[in-house]
Order: sequence, then structure tokens, then C-alpha cells
Amino acid sequence: MKRIIYCILLIILMPFFSCTKDFLENTDKTKLTDEMQWSSEGNADIFLNDVYGALPNYWNQPENLDNFTDDNDAGFYYTSYNWKQGIVSPAGTDYTVWGGITGSGDLTNWPATFTAIRKCNTFIAKVQTYATNFSETWRKKRLDEARFLRAFFYSELWMHLGGLPIITTVPDRSNGDSSQLYYPRSTFAETVDFITSDLDTVVRNGNLSAKYNHGDADAGRATLGAALALKGWIQLYAASPAFNTAQPAVGVDPYHVAGYGQFDVNRWAVAAATLKQFIDQYGNGHPYSLFPDLSALWYEANEYNSEVLWDRQVVAVTMGSSFEQYGGPVWINGAYYTWGNYNPTQELVDQFRMANGKRIEDPASGYNPQNPYVGREPRFYQWIVYDGAPYKMTWMDKQDTIYTRIDKVHPSKNQIDFGTDDVSNTGYYFKKRLNPLVRPGGGTISGANFIYYRYTEILLGYAEAQNEAVGPDASVYDAVNQVRARGGLPALPASLSQDEMRTAISQERRVELCFENKRFYDLIRWKTAEQVLIHDRHGMKITNTVPENNSGVWKYEPVLLNHPHVFLPKMYLNPIPQDVIDRNPRVTQNPGY
Repeated sequence: MKRIIYCILLIILMPFFSCTKDFLENTDKTKLTDEMQWSSEGNADIFLNDVYGALPNYWNQPENLDNFTDDNDAGFYYTSYNWKQGIVSPAGTDYTVWGGITGSGDLTNWPATFTAIRKCNTFIAKVQTYATNFSETWRKKRLDEARFLRAFFYSELWMHLGGLPIITTVPDRSNGDSSQLYYPRSTFAETVDFITSDLDTVVRNGNLSAKYNHGDADAGRATLGAALALKGWIQLYAASPAFNTAQPAVGVDPYHVAGYGQFDVNRWAVAAATLKQFIDQYGNGHPYSLFPDLSALWYEANEYNSEVLWDRQVVAVTMGSSFEQYGGPVWINGAYYTWGNYNPTQELVDQFRMANGKRIEDPASGYNPQNPYVGREPRFYQWIVYDGAPYKMTWMDKQDTIYTRIDKVHPSKNQIDFGTDDVSNTGYYFKKRLNPLVRPGGGTISGANFIYYRYTEILLGYAEAQNEAVGPDASVYDAVNQVRARGGLPALPASLSQDEMRTAISQERRVELCFENKRFYDLIRWKTAEQVLIHDRHGMKITNTVPENNSGVWKYEPVLLNHPHVFLPKMYLNPIPQDVIDRNPRVTQNPGY
């Protein structure tokens, strides 16, 4: 199931060891030549598995992209705290999450990303050079895997930086001419075309499986489903208002690296067509569909389920996840367990609907602001830990009740304090994606894979693109209502306008995809960050009107968190690292930096 990870471990522990007999019989194992590396499928697989090992493991980052949004209140020591104050500089070289100024976490890590891209190019070139050493079936599959991986690495950097140098060959340094190493940035459009072209090739070739399942030998490798899904997401992102416009969101763009430079509604139609192709070809259970138990979608036992499009392999302990250390209630049954990093804001909590499907501001919803956690939709109870919430994970001996209220009679260690310790400043925690089997604080002991993309995004992406291209036709309703029905909500009301449907899709994305690193990209591509990310956010302060003995009523009061927020137009893209420009003068800087 997770052979890729185990082969990566072989690389780490025994750099020149292979399970193949011919490799073991080499007399000098201190020198790895091309002839040795590419002499067999097993040896070549070790190289490609190393590329898979470079895929980002977002489980093990105490700061995720949600920290950069209005959905989460993060600690002051993280990069997002600087970013939200407008502190971002090309001079930054710290790509970690700890207070850097490079941009959105380590996702702008130019050196690491282009190292992975170079490895993809090397693999493609060498497999073609030594083609006679491999079976045709193996060669075709692995080449398409490498093409997919190259497209994925490019896409991760492109979303944060715009147009990139397009490099598909392995530089030859033997002739002493270093000029060939200096690639200029391609335009935004050229970069989109390159990524989608690589993915088109993979899909058109049809060499990969549509999907892998538990027990499959190649589970964890690239698939046709992953390739088509990534293509659809790239097209959706590029068609969005921040880029599909005469002047991109960042402002004047003389090199056309930050957007198309003109609006074309057909870009929405192109994205819709790709996503519709996925639904027709691979959706509706053939083999992808919505996983019925939303609360358990991320459990290790449910890896490779029907909703998973593309994930990152994780093996407990050896190459495991420490996600449970970072999020969830800080104090559980009186003991300290987590860092409490992921604290939903009141703004996010208010987006969860009532069980009848109505928004809380609707007078007919039944919402009571002085009893706000009663009668909410199922996803609220599955994902949000609120004051008075029952809390029971499989690893726990007994159930706890999490209180965040300020209670002088029965104080709780999870009580909101607006301080600098780990306890939530918003009055909320989350439990979405936590592995229920793993006791927090034990290190990388979770083996649950990290899901990059899931089938829900195909449905919501199609609904958005189709609504923008032609309006809210029946297929738009069908796609959104599938997601709502699985979430326990009634169907959308009929006869919505295009604007109303756009709002409904936006809210559905925010709730359904919360704390999955998606909100940041939506705020950027919709060009709404400049309105949303300039406001302080709220937590929920709960006090008794007679605090001495709690004989009064409990009062629910949204209060400001007093954390500064700045968003400048240039922040729609991160800066190109200055050290990259210093080494290669052909690389231009993004507007505003």
C-alpha cells in the first residue's frame, strides 16, 4: 500500500541499496553511475520515489494556509502574523513557518520546488536515454507519473508567484557556458499552458490507472483522476477575477507574469468543460464519488476512499504526521495535549447554517444568538469544538466536555483568556481531520495520508465555472446540491440569480473546505482579499451576568481579537526571492516589490 514511502526510507538509510539482485552485485557501492542508476526498473523507481518524497507533507507544519485567512486566529510567532501586517519582503530566505517574511509559509520555496522539478526532468531524460532497460509498459507509466509530478510542483509555486521559468531539460554544465542556466520567467498564460499541457499529455496517453485503492501495489502514485482534477483546478484558478482581467489584482504588470492582461469569459467555459469531463468520465462512482461519512473521510482506515483524488503518502512514526499535536483542544480531561493552533474565528462559525439550511441571519432560521450552538447543521458538530461541546476521540479513556466560557465558579483550563498561551483566543477549536486513534503529543505517530484534492472540489469547481460561463443551469444546482445533501442540508432554493448562486457557492466552499488550505486561494483568486483581509476578527466571549455564583444567564458576546490585518494589492502574489534575481538577472520581480 505504501511501498513508495518504504523505498524512500531505503534511500535515507542505505543510499546505494536496491532490492534488485543486479544492483547488489555491483562491487563498488560508493559510486552510483548512470549505468547503475538506470540499469533496471527497480533502480529507476528508487529515483522517482525520491521525487514523490519531495511532495509537501502539510500535516507536519504547525502553520497552514488557513492561518493567512479570516477563518483562523494564529499565533504571533508564525509567518502568517507578519504577513497579515503586510510584512513580506523579497529579501527573506526563511521558508519555514516561524516568523519569516517570504510570504505564505514555505509554499514559496523556490529552491526546493525547482530542485524537485529538476529531478522530474532528469528522470524523464534518463528513462528515455536508457529506454531499452525498461519494459514499454513500465516506461510509459513512469514517464507520465513524472510529467504529473512536474506539473504539480509547478502549480504549487505558480499559485503564489505567477509566471515561472519553464524548464524541461537537464542543464549541461560540462561546456562551461552558464548562460543556458538563466531562464527568464514565462508569462502567466504561458505557465498555465505549460502545466495544463503536461497534464493533457498524461490524460491523453491513458497509461495510468484512473484511481488506486487499498492494497494496490501502486497506491499513492499519480493517476488519471489526479491529472484531470489538477488540470481543472488550474483552469478554474486562472479564469478567476484576480487574473482573468485587463489589469491583474497586483496592479500594473508590464511583463504579464501576474495575469492574462485581458478578460475572456471563455476561460470559465474551458474550466467547466474539464471539470464536467471529470464528472462524466470518472465521477458518479466510476470510480470517484462523495464519501458518505464526512466525519471519517480523513481517517487512516479510509485512505484511498472514493472521494480522494490526490494525496500524500504517510507512514506512522517512520514518515508520519504530527498534525494532532498542533490542533484541537489544548486541555483534555485536565491534561495538556495540543498547541491549539487552529482556532476558528466567529466569522467562520457564523457561516455554518442552521439544520433547516437557512443562514443564521435569516429571521426564519430559528437561530438564537444567546443560545448559538443549538440547531446547527451537522458539519458544525462534526468539525467545530464550541463551548459545552462533548469531546471524545477513540484514544481517550472517557468523554470530556470542552468549556471556553469565563467561569469564576467552575473555571476551565480551556477558558478563553486572550493571552499568548496555547488556549484559543476565539473560544473555539476544531476537530476536522484529526486522527481519532492518535493521542496528541506523541510525535509523528499518525499514518493518515494528507489529501491535496477531493471529489467535492470537482463538483463545487464545476458549479462555479459553469455559473460564471452560462449562469445557474440545472447542472450547477445538481453539483452544489450533491455536496449539500451529503452535508445534511436541503437543496438550494430554485430560481437563484447568477449573483445569488455565486454567493451560495462561495459560502459552500468556505464551510465544506474549511481548514483544508483552500480559503486562502479562494480569497486570492476571487480578488476579495482586499476587502476581507483588512479587518480584525472576532472570538466569542461567554460570561454569566452574575459571575459570583452563576445564578444569572450566560451572555454570548462577539469580541474583537485585536490582531492587526493589512492587505496590499502586491500581496495577491508573493515576491520572487531576491537571491534568485541576484543569481539570474533574467528573472523579473513581481509588481509592487
